[in-house]
Amino acid sequence: MPLTKERAKQFISSPYAWLVLGLLTLIYISSFVDRQIIAVLAPQIQQELALSNFQVGLLYGTAFSFIYAICGIPMGRLADLYSRKWMIVAGLVVWSLMTFISGFASSLAFLIVARFFVGISESALSPAVYSLLADYFRPEQRATVFSIYASGIFVGVGVAFLGGGSIAQAYNWRTALMSVGLPGLLIAAIAWFVIRELPRGITRGGERYEAITDFREVLSYILQKKTVRYHFLGFSFLAFTGYTILGFIGIVLKDIHNAASLTPQYGWFMMATGLSVIASGKAADWLAGRWEASRRFVMGMVAGLACLPLYYAGLFAESGTTALILIGLANIISSSYNGVAAALLQYLVKPNMRALAGGLYLFVISIVGFGIGPPLTGWLMDTVFTAQYGPAKALMLVFSCCGVLGSLCFWKAMQSYEQDAENA
Repeated sequence: MPLTKERAKQFISSPYAWLVLGLLTLIYISSFVDRQIIAVLAPQIQQELALSNFQVGLLYGTAFSFIYAICGIPMGRLADLYSRKWMIVAGLVVWSLMTFISGFASSLAFLIVARFFVGISESALSPAVYSLLADYFRPEQRATVFSIYASGIFVGVGVAFLGGGSIAQAYNWRTALMSVGLPGLLIAAIAWFVIRELPRGITRGGERYEAITDFREVLSYILQKKTVRYHFLGFSFLAFTGYTILGFIGIVLKDIHNAASLTPQYGWFMMATGLSVIASGKAADWLAGRWEASRRFVMGMVAGLACLPLYYAGLFAESGTTALILIGLANIISSSYNGVAAALLQYLVKPNMRALAGGLYLFVISIVGFGIGPPLTGWLMDTVFTAQYGPAKALMLVFSCCGVLGSLCFWKAMQSYEQDAENA
């Protein structure tokens, strides 16, 4: 049962709150291990099941992302109305079991169905966590706190590359899937006993807010804000870049450099990206305190543009090792925005809308970034850019367009931020 507001206030930004943040980050790590493992194992799965690059992109991206995106909106609404703790734990149990079961797949259809269930269950996680963390910590800490949580993305991806990739090389892709699926069940048991449900909106102090409860009114309230719309579009472009390089780094190393054995080492750069996400969040909070709150969007511009020279040098490198290092460094920059993106939404909506806003955000970035990015880029590789450096040309075209368009969206979002934040 939720705590009373008076008792719950003692937990705000307390050592216990940081413990919960650590546990939620561990759960996020688990979700991304299970989500990313398909891309890590793509070369083995592709060979055994005779899949094209387009089918690999479909399996890794579309099969997961569309159901994840569609379910994220109702899951967000449910998290605004019911127990966020229950949704987090139940989702963790389901996606862990589905990843384990994927190890028995004998066809593309089998894997797609399993990925559907992983997508449904993982869609319950972040909307509930966004809402919960906004109540566990003071507003001025949010970019930092959300960035620590978001760092779990890259620790999880790193574990998938290093752990899952190493298991696959030592045994096979089936054993790797089963091995990364099971630990989530133990984490779920711990989470059930540690996490407490807090009353919504307690970090607002004595300030009251208008509780809009009708779904259509809530949806209209969120989407009518220009800042939110530019936020969704801009970070979708960055997600397009992030999910695409994760989906095809193994293909780049294998097809261009005949260096597929280097793919698991990409995990080290994912671990480092977790640190850049935290640094970006702290920088965003510093910019907001030093100048104005809208300056948090600057970190999105940095992520979209500063990475492009490194991506170019890495994608067209002459050796696999050089390509791995430069692309890895580029990704450390291009993916640093993740915590800032989630935190910014919390300033633009009311407390009983936070989970739905998070669900909408995940819907948009999943459709654009995860669902369209990998298959579209795979299609470019299969049909347009077909020479040795064809994958590099396709990826560089995608990254350049996304970086520029995303930065333009963030500039526009900054223009309307003050008015939209005041009305939240």
